[in-house]
Amino acid sequence: MSEQPATAPVPERHPLDEHAAASVLAYAADQRAKVDVLASVLEDIAANGYPAPETGVLWETARDAHLARLADEQPRVA
Repeated sequence: MSEQPATAPVPERHPLDEHAAASVLAYAADQRAKVDVLASVLEDIAANGYPAPETGVLWETARDAHLARLADEQPRVA
């Protein structure tokens, strides 16, 4: 964020329709939840250090599970 005061006039805003506003709010909530998870992980690492590698999930396993979830979400093309 800039620390300089806004010298230009703020442009007029155009209101969103009800569905667009709901979509924007849902997207914002989703992004906020993702950032909150990331922040909590970083705070835990800062307070307690890195977890031991043997307690984690192999990246290949995490990747394969994520790809399987994505494949389940994709519509099938006939």
